This record gives sequence, C-alpha cells and structure tokens, in this order.
Amino acid sequence: MLILTSYVNPKIMKTSKLTLVLAFLIISAQAFGQGYAFKVLANKGSNEVKTGDTWQPLKTGATLKSTDELKITDNSYVGLVHSSGKPMELKQADTYQVSKLEAQVGKGTSVLNKYTDFILSSNSAEAKKNRLSATGAVSRDLTTTPVPIQIMLPENQHSGIYNTAAVISWESNKVPGPYVVTINNMFGEELAKVETPESLLRVDLTDPKFVNENAVLVMVSSKADPSKKSVEKLIKKLSPADQEKIKVSLGEIMGEVAEQTALNKFILAGFYEENYLFIDAVAAYEEAIRLAPDVPSYQEAYEDFLIRHGMKR
Repeated sequence: MLILTSYVNPKIMKTSKLTLVLAFLIISAQAFGQGYAFKVLANKGSNEVKTGDTWQPLKTGATLKSTDELKITDNSYVGLVHSSGKPMELKQADTYQVSKLEAQVGKGTSVLNKYTDFILSSNSAEAKKNRLSATGAVSRDLTTTPVPIQIMLPENQHSGIYNTAAVISWESNKVPGPYVVTINNMFGEELAKVETPESLLRVDLTDPKFVNENAVLVMVSSKADPSKKSVEKLIKKLSPADQEKIKVSLGEIMGEVAEQTALNKFILAGFYEENYLFIDAVAAYEEAIRLAPDVPSYQEAYEDFLIRHGMKR
C-alpha cells in the first residue's frame, strides 16, 4: 500500500505563524485604540452620561464611547480629550451625542495622550489616597519649626524654568499681607523688591533687571514684621541645550493646545510636570484657574500637584 505524506517547509510554517501573530497584534491594537471616544479630564456640575438605556453621573477620569450620550446641565463645564488627542470644552447646557462630538474633532496627535494619561493617573483616587497617607506621616514626624510663609516653588533640583515668566505664589492664611517680595542674584545682591497685598506675583524674566541673570533667588516676607519670612527659593533658566530639547517636545503638542483655554493650560501643566519643569507647571495651573475659576477640577488638581511635590503641606 502506498502512503502519501505532505511535506511542509519548517521555514514557511514559521513565517506563517509569525504573520498570524503580527496580524493578531495589529487587530488587537486597533480594537484597543477604538475602545473609547473621549476621556473626561475636568467636570463641574450635575452632568450625566447615558450608556445603553441608563443615565449615570459623569465623573472625572471616565471614558466615553461613540454610542454614549452626554447631558450638560446649566452652569456646568466638561473638559474632554478625544482618543486622537484633541481637547474639547463643553459649556453649553444640552444633550450631546458623543458620535456627533467626534465628528467635530479635527485631526489630533497621539503624543498628547501621553500627558493626559499622566494627568489622570496623577489625580486618580488611589494616587490621592497614597499622598494623603504620606502627607500624614510627614506631618506626624515633622520636628522642625514651620516656616511662617511657604512659597509654592520646588526644591533647587527642580528649579529650572522654560518660559520667560514665573508665577510666585505663597500661603497667606498664617501671615496677613501686605508682603514684600525680594529678588536677589546668586551673590545676594538685590535686583528687585516688590510690595503687594496679594499672595501671588508674576515675574517677567526678560525684564532688564533679570535678563542677564541665569538664576535668581526669591524670598517673601511680611511688611509689618520682616522676621516672618519664607526661605529663599531658586529660579534657574534652562541651558540652551535643555531649552531646545523642551522646545522640540512642546512643538509636538502645541498645535493642539495653542488656544487660550483652561483645559489647554491644564494639559500644558501636565506636560511641564512630566518634564520636571514644576515652575512652568505652576504658571500653567494658575492660568487654568484664572480662565475657569469656578471649575473645582483644576483647583483640586493644582492642590494635589503642590502636595505631591512638597511645595505645600
């Protein structure tokens, strides 16, 4: 009896298996990428989302599918980021089909998602819980005398600044104003002294007083009692090489966040934080709050940012 057997080249079989695996990975990646239409970065009001037949309260961090509906109530606000990376603010009370919102979205860049995901993970409930535990432990172990005025600026290792304007803010609940902000060069020579009733000061580093300085030292004191003061904090301009590196990275997302909106400033704050430019992040958070002062999401995120980097206790 003659038995016929077929011969399969092992190389061909290996190639076929590899092709199938690659195809599966591509299909899976596409399916995953299409798993949501928008993510919710900020939320104010009694807004709701309808999935299937059920309406539920909208929450920051939620994902919306193309088949969902979104109900925005009066005097409310929602900050969304599309899966392609395009930000969108909703302020008008109405019921929106998510699929129609998607149709309004132009082309975005997936690079932006890196920073929006970073923002959501940094402000997640679990992250906040861990920070509260850590802050409580620090408070219980703190034996040094508290500083009367705490400036919201980072430690020296993260004192670099990319932009030409710095926002200096400080806690004002312990020491009432007016305040005196003193800016010195690295040799301790006074460059500027500003009196203000506010607990925030914007400093233009292109001012002739500072333009030739690579770094300055900032201190805030009480006008009524100069002994009540902050520690000196460093603000240091980036080197030309680091400046160019950030410029290139920022250029990848700037087309999506160039418009002066609170949501865009919030995303920029995430970009700066991810790149350890905490002073720039402070300025971006302050701008987000200025543009949307009644949206608690931005204020809460700013507070969390200050706490997790030790700028506020």
